[in-house]
Amino acid sequence: MSLSVEYPDQGSPSFPPGFQWGVATASFQVEGATQERGASIWDSFCRLPGRILDGSSGQVACDHYHRFPEDVAMMVELGLSAYRFSIAWPRVLPLGYGRVNTVGLDFYDRLIDALCAAGIQPVPTLYHWDLPQALSDAGGWLSRDTAERFGDYARLVVDRFGDRVPRWITLNEPFVHMAFGYAFGVHAPGQALMLDALPVAHHQLLAHARASEVLRAAGHEVLLTNNCTPVSPVDDAPDTVAAAAAYDTLHNRLFLDPLLLGEYPDLSAYADPETGRTPLDRVIRDGDLAALRGSVDALGVNYYNPTLAAAPAPGDALPFALPDYTELFPETPLTGFGWPVVPDGLHALLTSLRDRYGPALPPVHITENGCSYPGEPDANGVVADPDRVAYLDGHLRALAEAIADGVDVRGYYAWSLLDNFEWAQGYTQRFGLVHVDFATQARTPKESFFWYRDAIARARG
Repeated sequence: MSLSVEYPDQGSPSFPPGFQWGVATASFQVEGATQERGASIWDSFCRLPGRILDGSSGQVACDHYHRFPEDVAMMVELGLSAYRFSIAWPRVLPLGYGRVNTVGLDFYDRLIDALCAAGIQPVPTLYHWDLPQALSDAGGWLSRDTAERFGDYARLVVDRFGDRVPRWITLNEPFVHMAFGYAFGVHAPGQALMLDALPVAHHQLLAHARASEVLRAAGHEVLLTNNCTPVSPVDDAPDTVAAAAAYDTLHNRLFLDPLLLGEYPDLSAYADPETGRTPLDRVIRDGDLAALRGSVDALGVNYYNPTLAAAPAPGDALPFALPDYTELFPETPLTGFGWPVVPDGLHALLTSLRDRYGPALPPVHITENGCSYPGEPDANGVVADPDRVAYLDGHLRALAEAIADGVDVRGYYAWSLLDNFEWAQGYTQRFGLVHVDFATQARTPKESFFWYRDAIARARG
């Protein structure tokens, strides 16, 4: 089946020669084959009643473990130059250390070989939230030892796959993992520690530094990917402006300043009023910040939507409040997830990073950008998703504008190739360019799939 979906009348956006076009997935969300690996925190979390919206799990997901040749063939049709996937830590090291699962390594060998044969660069992420359960039982990301284990894990996989993989991403969205998994408990491992989750940030960054040392020693390019958002105050009142700065610090700067500047941002908004210290202070050791500074060769940025911040109510535990974007801007379109669609936010984010970090900002890759909308194949096998086409078109135009304004962006990865297991939402949200019938595993490319294919071809032009 083939389909052509035209650009709007304003013409095609322009991208530099050699710009990398890709799609992204994550191991737990697509692989399935859970019986072929060690247990992860998401296996355990899915078994807890009420944690997953539809009561599902990643036991089968998209069965990418067995069906990856079909999925790689679709990547070829798209004309991709890169595929961002993640390696499941418990698939290669069931306990997170010690015994190696050669069957798991063999799977990634087959996937990487298939990508290379197709002329698609494999871009693995070492950690996309599926921590081995055994390491979680020993303290997880609250323990410094997990960072050391991560360095050993990185050495194992780079020794096995490094001859075919020039670029690596260490961590995916450490802010989201810390906040949702450890502060609020809505993701695995389900801990609700609030500000006592801050050590998770440092231990994840330390894990990145350990892996970066291993990867760079082998001559590879290293990225860390964070979910970033431009933050704006809802008004100009001083306490509102302070609240927006506090949220920006937590979401963005907490994970970027150490990498790019070698220091943590001012966290006084989160400090104990009696001691002036935060839970982060107790885990930082001499030499840690020096190891973090400059440990990325490029920065991965995931963008979905901007954030508005307001002053907290008296007695609130956090120094900010996050009002509903659409209550303040009711004309803003929403994705199926209820997220506001604001393409200009991507331009604002990238230019703000340029202005904030200046020469310290390395090249950028947009490692995730996409949207969830419902939609099923019609009688002719067509999945019409004009909202996704409009979303992608708007964000690519905003991206091209940021590049024209001097931001060094080298690549774009649409999220996601496939409809998949969307964490606590289960299978209720569809982010894919390709529709997946989870009962039969049948894949049906959506209109947005063909639009993206044609957009890539036009950009190469």
